[in-house]
Amino acid sequence: MKKFMLVLSTVLFTTVMFAQNATQKKADDYVKFKEITHDFGKIKQGVPVTYDFAFINTTDKPVVIESATASCGCTTPVKPEAPIGKGKVDKITAGFNAQAAGPFNKIIYVKVAGVDQPLEIRITGEVLTEIDFVKYEKEKGGKKG
Repeated sequence: MKKFMLVLSTVLFTTVMFAQNATQKKADDYVKFKEITHDFGKIKQGVPVTYDFAFINTTDKPVVIESATASCGCTTPVKPEAPIGKGKVDKITAGFNAQAAGPFNKIIYVKVAGVDQPLEIRITGEVLTEIDFVKYEKEKGGKKG
């Protein structure tokens, strides 16, 4: 009898857990980004770059972006401060200023009010030293002509 109750309890607990996961809200249910990744390509070390990630409120109510936080201090996201109305378009601006040369892949976590799991948008590219950037620009310019 104890084994039966243990099995029954396990089945009920598992069912409840799956039911909760199935009803969890997702950020994608509220906002749709035009794109979730942007490649800056090759950029010069120490020169800030920005990119606007456009999104639309796909609900019939205003949506609040609670936070936009980056995976490192060299990435500075800026979120809308006001609620985004039904069907309205807004943006998260991703700023990046790299001090270290090399490839980068940074994540910005966008938290929508009423949703536990943040949505992820990403910036990538390669930071070149000033000397390498000059060489890159010369090579790029030579290929055009």
